[in-house]
Amino acid sequence: MNNLPQHVAIVPDGNRRWSKKHGVSTLEGHKTGAERMHSVVEALIQHGVKYLTVWGFSTDNWKRADAEVIYLFSILEAWIRRDTPWLHSQGVKLRHIGRLHELPEGLFRTIAAAMYLTRNNTGMTLLLAFNYSGRADITDAVRKMLTDGAPPESVNEELIGGYLSTNGTPDVDLVIRTAGEYRLSNFLLWQAAYGEFYFTPVLWPDFTNKELDKALRTYSQRQRHFGGD
Repeated sequence: MNNLPQHVAIVPDGNRRWSKKHGVSTLEGHKTGAERMHSVVEALIQHGVKYLTVWGFSTDNWKRADAEVIYLFSILEAWIRRDTPWLHSQGVKLRHIGRLHELPEGLFRTIAAAMYLTRNNTGMTLLLAFNYSGRADITDAVRKMLTDGAPPESVNEELIGGYLSTNGTPDVDLVIRTAGEYRLSNFLLWQAAYGEFYFTPVLWPDFTNKELDKALRTYSQRQRHFGGD
């Protein structure tokens, strides 16, 4: 497949609806969704995609029931512990974007250890957006600029981009969102300014590699103008 995106971002939506559809617990839906993520990451590595950002937990998700939030944390921690050795063997570098310091200590340490282990890898960069939102990211960037005393005349897009948690990562080329939702929901607001969008009604646990290929093929057929003709 030609003309593949350099940076893919995924909003893996629909775990809870999948659970309801199949008559299982919400927690089982999240578990199945986590297993699906392994398959999609593997496929994107094989396609040669250089950057992948996956949204696992929004700063707004703290509003959910405590039991679900705790379970989401445990699923992510288990996923990282299980998949980090494999990701490392594939040359993947793990990064975290979002407010890492607000996460439970065990999860914090697990993410930090995975990032340290894979820090020198030069294959795909996998950004875990956990306790992340676009507005929070921009807000934190502005706070850092003010703390650093950046003079007003120095503030431009390049400077702001350097303060965002995605610093050093190219802008998003393709945003994939599952489960029939047609919005960004506060995800990568700055970085996806010129990204192409692919929306599908397929619930995330059912998002097979065949569905992924549909998204990549759709992207490859689009012409991007970035404000030009």
